[in-house]
Amino acid sequence: MTRELRLPHADRRLSPVTGWTRSHWTAVADHWLGWVEDHSSPGGALPRLPGRVSRDGERRESMETVCRAMILAAARIAASDADDAAADRLAARFRAALVAGTTEGGPEQWPLGVTGKRPLVGLTQPLVEAANAAFALHLATARLWDPLAPGEQAQVARWLRHHARLDTWPSNWQLFPAMAEGFLRSVGWEDTGKGARHVARVEGWYAGDGWYTDGPEHRFDYYSAWAIHPYLWAWYRMTDAVHTPAGQRHLERLAAYVGSFDRFVAPDGSLLHVGRSLTYRTAALAAGWCAEISGVSPLRPGRWRRLASGVLRRFVDHGVGVDGPPSLGWYGPHDGTTQEYSGFGSPYYAGIGFLGLALPADAAAWRSTEPEDGAHQGATAIPAAGWTVVRAGGISRLVNHGTEHVTMAFETYPDVDDPHYAKLSYSTHTAPETGAAFVRNVDSHLALLAPDGRATRRTGLRGVRVDGSVSGSVHLPHLDGGPLPGTAVCTVSVVHGPWEVRCHLVRAAREGALRDGAHAVAAPEPPESGAWAGGPGRWVRGADGVLAAIAPLHGYHAGGVERSQGTNALGRHSATPYLTGVQPVGEHVHVSLHLLRLDRVPDRPLPHPQDVVGVVVDGTAVTVRWADDGAETCTDLATFVPWDGATAAGPVR
Repeated sequence: MTRELRLPHADRRLSPVTGWTRSHWTAVADHWLGWVEDHSSPGGALPRLPGRVSRDGERRESMETVCRAMILAAARIAASDADDAAADRLAARFRAALVAGTTEGGPEQWPLGVTGKRPLVGLTQPLVEAANAAFALHLATARLWDPLAPGEQAQVARWLRHHARLDTWPSNWQLFPAMAEGFLRSVGWEDTGKGARHVARVEGWYAGDGWYTDGPEHRFDYYSAWAIHPYLWAWYRMTDAVHTPAGQRHLERLAAYVGSFDRFVAPDGSLLHVGRSLTYRTAALAAGWCAEISGVSPLRPGRWRRLASGVLRRFVDHGVGVDGPPSLGWYGPHDGTTQEYSGFGSPYYAGIGFLGLALPADAAAWRSTEPEDGAHQGATAIPAAGWTVVRAGGISRLVNHGTEHVTMAFETYPDVDDPHYAKLSYSTHTAPETGAAFVRNVDSHLALLAPDGRATRRTGLRGVRVDGSVSGSVHLPHLDGGPLPGTAVCTVSVVHGPWEVRCHLVRAAREGALRDGAHAVAAPEPPESGAWAGGPGRWVRGADGVLAAIAPLHGYHAGGVERSQGTNALGRHSATPYLTGVQPVGEHVHVSLHLLRLDRVPDRPLPHPQDVVGVVVDGTAVTVRWADDGAETCTDLATFVPWDGATAAGPVR
C-alpha cells in the first residue's frame, strides 16, 4: 500500500535546532496510525501488519497492535477540539476495535491473559495489552470511554477486571494489573485493593537518581522510562493519589529521572542504544512527557521538546514508519534487537513516547522556543545504576558497571548473558554485536580466551562503584556453564571527554590469552580501519564518521580488527578494533586507551596515545594524568571496588 508522509515546513523561529513543532509530531502520529488502518480487519480488532508472529500467535499480535496504537491515538486526540472531525473518526475506530476485541465469542475476540499458580503458566501477554488499553482510556476518557454504550462499557470493564485480578512476574509487570484496576476505579467500577500492593512493590525497587530496577535484581534499562515511570504516573492520577505523600514522592523521582535522561541523547538526536525491547524506540521519551504534563520537569522551557523532537526526527530520517509500519529493529529491521516475544505489533509501543500530544497546542512545552545553547558536556555519574554517561565528541556514551539482565544463552555457550546489558560501554552511535558475533564477544568486552579461542562471558557482577569520572566493577568470567576456577576481574574506567582509560586487574589460576575490545562500528559498506601510531593500536571508521579506536598502555602486545555482517543494528557491515595480551598465573594489570567520537575529517591523524594521557602502573595502582588539562587520578584496582575473595571459590556482593 502507498502512503506518503507529508511533514510541515521546518519552523526555525520556534525550533531553531530541530525545526520540528507539534505539527510534525501530529503528522508522524497520523501516518503511523494510518498503517494500522490500512491493514485492519472488518471489526478493527485484528489488523495484520507485515512482520513476524511470536509463539503466542497472530491473534495476540493483532491485539498488541491495537492496544499499543491506541495509546498513540489517545495522545493524538486527548487535546483535540470537540468539533475535530478527524479526531472523532480516529476515536470511533479504536472504540469499535476495543468492543470487537472484548466481545466474548465474537469473530475478533482477543485472547485472555491466563496465569496459574506459581510459577506462572499460560498466556500472559494479554495482561500487558489490557494495561496499555487502560492507559489509553485514561488519556482520552472523554473520546474513548464516555461515548461507549452502557453495555459496551460493562463489556470492556469485565475484560479489564479479568486482567486486574491476575498475578504476574516480579518486574515492571506488577504495574499491568494495577493499570487495569486503576482505570476501573477512575470510572467508578471496581477497587480490589490489589493495585496498591502492586504499586508499593514497584516503589520498593527505587534505587535512586530517578531510576528503578526492573524487579528486585540489579536491572536498569529503558523500562524505567517507558513502563515504570509512566504507569506509576498514570496510576497516581487515576486513583486521585497524585497529591498524597506517595504521589508527590513519585513526581520527585520522575523529575530526577528526566534530569539524568537529558544525557542519553546526542546533539543530533541519536538515542543511547542499551537494554532490551529497543524496537520500542521513541517510547523512551514517555517519562519526559509525563514530567512536562505534570509540570515537574527540571529542564529549562523548550529543552525537553528539543531532545524529544531530535529523537523522533532522527528515527524518521532513517525511515522508521515512513514507507511502512515501524519495523522490528532500530533504524531498520534487525532481529538481533528484538526478543522472542516481539511480533509485528510490538513497535507500536513507540506511541507512548508521543504523550506530549496530550498537551494542548498552546502549552509551554510546545510554545517555548528551543534553547540553542549546547547540551551538557562531560561526564554525569548515575551511581544508583552503576553508570557514567559521557557526552563528548558529538556522541553520548554509557560506561556500564552496574546493570545486568542475563536472559540469553546459546547451545555452544551455556553461560547466560545479553549483548544489550553485558558490555562495558554503549553509545548513541554504536550498537552491540548480536547473533554469531556476540558468541565471539569481541566488542566492549574484556575476555579471557580458551585455547580454542572461545571468549569468557561477563555475568553476575560482584561489586560496583561509581565515583565521579571513575567507575568500576568486579565480575567472575564464565565459560562452559560456570565461572573459571580461581579467576576474577576488576575493571575500572576513567573517562575524560571522548576518551576512556580502561584498567583491568585480572586474577587467574592459569596462564592464557586475553582480549580487550572497543565499540563495534557499523556502516552500509565495510568500515575502514588502520593502525594507531604505528603500534598494535587500531582504529575503525564507519557511517557518519563514527570513529572507534583502542591503543595499549600496559600489558598488551598485539591488535586487530574483528569484522562481521548482519549482526549490528546500525548497519549491514560492522568492525571492532581490539587488543590482545597474555594473562600470567596470579595477578596482572592491563590498561588500554579507548576513543569514540564523530570524525568527519577522514585524513585527520589521531594523536599519539602518549600525547593524550600518561599512565603509571605501580603494583595494582594506576595513575592516570590527562595531557590537555593535567587532571590526575590514582586508583588502586585492588581496593576501589570491594572484591577480596571474589573468585569462583568465594564471590562477594
